[in-house]
Amino acid sequence: MSRWTHYIWVEMEQTIGIIAGVFTTIAVLPQVIKAIKTKSVNDISLWMFVCLLIGVGSWTIYGILKDDYPIIFTNGISFLLNGIMLGTKIIYK
Repeated sequence: MSRWTHYIWVEMEQTIGIIAGVFTTIAVLPQVIKAIKTKSVNDISLWMFVCLLIGVGSWTIYGILKDDYPIIFTNGISFLLNGIMLGTKIIYK
């Protein structure tokens, strides 16, 4: 593999990782906004958000260990948003 091909491959890999991280991070945002506005969380699974917090928290730690800023940033924000959603579920239950 030439240097140029390797460079393009690495850039493409980074770009795909960042896009995936951004979309999985913002996926919960509409639900968080809706729950806060309506104060209705009856149809939201508490255990799903507990599992998500464990998952994105673990990814954040993994990113720190690997010194991978896109993983740290996207999963750290996802942890925060999912934590807000879990808190909202507990408060408005």
